[in-house]
Amino acid sequence: MPPVAGGATEKSWHELSLEFARLGHNVTVISRRHPGWPDREIRDGVKHARLCGYAHTKYLSLNLCLDFLWSLRVTRALPSADVTVSNCIALPLWLGWIRRAGKVVVMTGRLPKGQYRWYRRIDQVLASSSMLESAVLAENPRLAGRIKVCGYPIGWAALSPSRGSPRPAGPLTLGYVGRIHREKGLDILVAALADLTRRPGLPAWRVVLCGPQSVAEGGSGEDYARTVERSLTAWLPPGTCELLPPVFAPARLAEVYRKIDVFCYPSVAIKGETFGVAVAEAMAAGAVPVVSDLPCFADFVRPGRNGLVFEHGAPDRVIRLADCLEQLLQDGALRARLAAQAVLDSRRFDYPVVAKAILDDFERLD
Repeated sequence: MPPVAGGATEKSWHELSLEFARLGHNVTVISRRHPGWPDREIRDGVKHARLCGYAHTKYLSLNLCLDFLWSLRVTRALPSADVTVSNCIALPLWLGWIRRAGKVVVMTGRLPKGQYRWYRRIDQVLASSSMLESAVLAENPRLAGRIKVCGYPIGWAALSPSRGSPRPAGPLTLGYVGRIHREKGLDILVAALADLTRRPGLPAWRVVLCGPQSVAEGGSGEDYARTVERSLTAWLPPGTCELLPPVFAPARLAEVYRKIDVFCYPSVAIKGETFGVAVAEAMAAGAVPVVSDLPCFADFVRPGRNGLVFEHGAPDRVIRLADCLEQLLQDGALRARLAAQAVLDSRRFDYPVVAKAILDDFERLD
C-alpha cells in the first residue's frame, strides 16, 4: 500500500526506496492501487507500479489465498533487477527461479507460518527482530548465514526533539500510538491508569491514545474503541483523556509523539508483535518507553537504561504496569535520563543508517 494508509512495512520500504534512489540506484516499487494515486509514475526518482490488490481480512486462510493471487500478479509485473525484495509469503516460493529477479531478498516482518521450509533459492532474509530470526531458522536451518536482523527503520532525524519545539508545559502526558486492538494490551493499560488515579501525591497527568480503530485498518472495531474511551473517561478528570484518529503524515505524527512524556505499549500479542515501530519512534521523539516483556522489544528497550519493562503475564500485571508509570511520573530526573538515552539508542534505526547497511549487504551477495 502507499504509505498514506499506514503500516510499518509500507512506510519503511517507501522511505528506504527514496534513500536508495538518492544514492543513485534504479528503484522500482510494486504496491497496491490506492484512490488518488496513479497506477504508474516516477516520484522522487522512484518508479512506481500499482496493481489491483486485496484488502486485509480477519481470516488467515483467506489472507494466504489472496497473498498467493497477489504474488502471481506481481510476478507478471516484475522488472529486471539486480536485487528483488519481497514482502509477500507466496512470491519467494518461485521468485528465485525467475531470471530477471536477480538476487532474492525476503523481508520478514511477521512470524513465519511454515513458508520458510519451502524457500530454496533465496539469497538473504531480513528479519525485523532477533525473535523472528530464531523463528525463521527453526523452520529452515539452511538459512543460517543468510539472515540478518535489521529492525524497522524510522525517521529519526524528523522525530528527534532537537529538531522540534520543547516539550509543552503542564500535565505530564502518558501516551500510546498504534492499533486500537485488544492484543495491544489496552485493557491492561486502562486498568493501570484507573489504579494510578487512586494513588496520592502524583503530579498532574493526562492520557493520549492515537491509532486506527476499524477492523479493516487493524483495530478491534469502533465498539471496542468506544469501550476503551468510556472506561478512561469514567476514571479520569474531564479534559484529561484524548482518543485520536490515526495519523500517517510524518510531520503530524512527530507532533503527536513529541507531546508524550511516557510512551506505554503494553502489547500481549506474543505471535503478532515482531518489532515495535511505534516504540522506536516514540523513543526518537524523547518519550520514555514502558513496554511488556515480549521478546521483540529486547533488541532495543533496555530496562533501567532507556526505558522500563513490566511482566505482562504476571497475575499482578496491572499493578506492575501502574508501578512503572508511577515511578516515571514521580521521578523527573529518572525520566529525563531514560529519555535522553532512548533518543540516542534509537538513532541506529534512522533511514539513512539502515539504508546504507542494507545496501552494503546487497553488495556482498554472491
